[in-house]
Amino acid sequence: MRTLIFIVAFLVTGLTASAAETKIMIRAKARDAKFIGSSLGGAHIIVRNKINRQILAEGNTTGSTGNTDMIMKGAKTRGTLITDPQTAGFLASIDISEPTFVSIEILSPLNNKQAQASVSTELWLIPGKHILGDGIILEIPGFIIDILKPRTHQYIALNSIKGKLFPFQANIVMMCGCVIDKNGVWNSDEIEVKGILKKDGQYLKDVILSLVSTNLFEGSDLLNTPGNYELTVYAYHEKSGNTGVDKVNYVVYE
Repeated sequence: MRTLIFIVAFLVTGLTASAAETKIMIRAKARDAKFIGSSLGGAHIIVRNKINRQILAEGNTTGSTGNTDMIMKGAKTRGTLITDPQTAGFLASIDISEPTFVSIEILSPLNNKQAQASVSTELWLIPGKHILGDGIILEIPGFIIDILKPRTHQYIALNSIKGKLFPFQANIVMMCGCVIDKNGVWNSDEIEVKGILKKDGQYLKDVILSLVSTNLFEGSDLLNTPGNYELTVYAYHEKSGNTGVDKVNYVVYE
């Protein structure tokens, strides 16, 4: 009996000892922009065994959005890094004893639900063979849009706005939180921003929103009748294909 226990213990120890720590750097990068890190609350990373769906590593990206010149302005040739030690990422450390096929899922931006996107990829991990440097980079398309005026489910007295231009405002940033400005790296003049206005479920009109200060877009129109209103604000950048949407409902009453 003791001999059997010794053999089993030896085999278990041998299997455990054969497992090797395997590190993989995972990063989320906004399309046509920089990396998603601490300033935006990070991107959420899940690494799973593709066969049995076991979670092997999970966490959030931390660090900076990266070096603008290196990412957006430098010439990119094979082997050229676009990250530095401060650039946001999640370093997964996984113990595996044999080549393992894994899926990597990124949910980002973590704290902006209306803009949240999920992207994923799959690859083989080899025991002890690290994937570092730039690592695995997954691209997150879109814009983060937050409508500021009117507020969600705001009740507005008709007599307070009748005959006056009613302001619509939205804050818009890249998916990394990078700023949008006139003639900036992310040029507001290249981004179409409109509000689609509905009243009582029926299309009413489009409202053009223009940049008034960094990230802040504004438009206005007359609202002369009571009803249940819905405002959908979208942003569209033709060159990159980035899009984003936010929506609010509000009430104008007599």
